[in-house]
Amino acid sequence: MESISSAYGAGKAGGALDPVAVTKQPQTILRALNWVFAVIVFGCISNEGYISYTGSPELTCIFNQNEDACRFGVTIGVIAFFASLCFFLLDIYFAQISSVKDRRNAIILDMAFSGFWAFMWFVAFCFLTDQWRATKEEKAPSYARDSARAAITFCFFSIFSWAASVFLAYKRFRLGVDSTFSESYVDPGQTSQEAPFTKPYPSSGPVEHVDSYQRSDPFPDGMAEGLGYQSQPY
Repeated sequence: MESISSAYGAGKAGGALDPVAVTKQPQTILRALNWVFAVIVFGCISNEGYISYTGSPELTCIFNQNEDACRFGVTIGVIAFFASLCFFLLDIYFAQISSVKDRRNAIILDMAFSGFWAFMWFVAFCFLTDQWRATKEEKAPSYARDSARAAITFCFFSIFSWAASVFLAYKRFRLGVDSTFSESYVDPGQTSQEAPFTKPYPSSGPVEHVDSYQRSDPFPDGMAEGLGYQSQPY
């Protein structure tokens, strides 16, 4: 087991956490980009994506006055915001996972969710773009136009940032499959559960095998007859 060095892009469990090394990892940098893009999208829509056309307190979505467009953009951004934080925490904790199967499941979850959310960002980009194209210019104040365009632009950027997360997760998955990390590797703290030492103690020399027991005569030759005792044959 001493030859085991890593699995799925991380070292053996139980090592010291290095925050600097974690922040320099490509997937961690992408988490940060995903987080920033999500903040920009739902922030632009929430702050200046709703306007009042009649001066009343009631606000209307700037995207062709379609409330579903604003709700959808905000929902996608908020979920991406929290998902980026969760995956960032997973990246920090990943090296402490001792089970190879748990590491593999975490990578698969990363690939599946990132791929699905890249698709959702594509849907959001198409939906908001279509609604913005149908929006009349006189219905969109100048200050709100920049926010709408920014939301659409960063929806487009998010497609590629989340797709890049899928690519990096796939590389880590392939790295884990191709590595020599044993499927039975456990945390070093669990070594007490190993089977007891069963190697037999080596003998100091060859052991002679006695085929049968032979009883020796206690009296020398002829001494028994001199004492009046007749030896019996066996």
